[in-house]
Amino acid sequence: MIDLYILETCPYCKKVMNFLDEKGVKYNKVDITDKASEEALIQMGGKRQVPFLVDNDRNIQMYESDDIIEYLKTII
Repeated sequence: MIDLYILETCPYCKKVMNFLDEKGVKYNKVDITDKASEEALIQMGGKRQVPFLVDNDRNIQMYESDDIIEYLKTII
């Protein structure tokens, strides 16, 4: 399953979440207001930036909403 690191107030996160919801894709939303989630994001990606997609099935991690959506289009 896809993990999407987000902040609820982030417009770029909402853009990706809306895309996923419109396509009916199930994903795990990880809000980085939780300190442990924020630390996990920084450890994986190297910076505190959202949205951040983690696709463990395909060993993919990426930032940037447009890049994430383009990637998602290739797998759904």
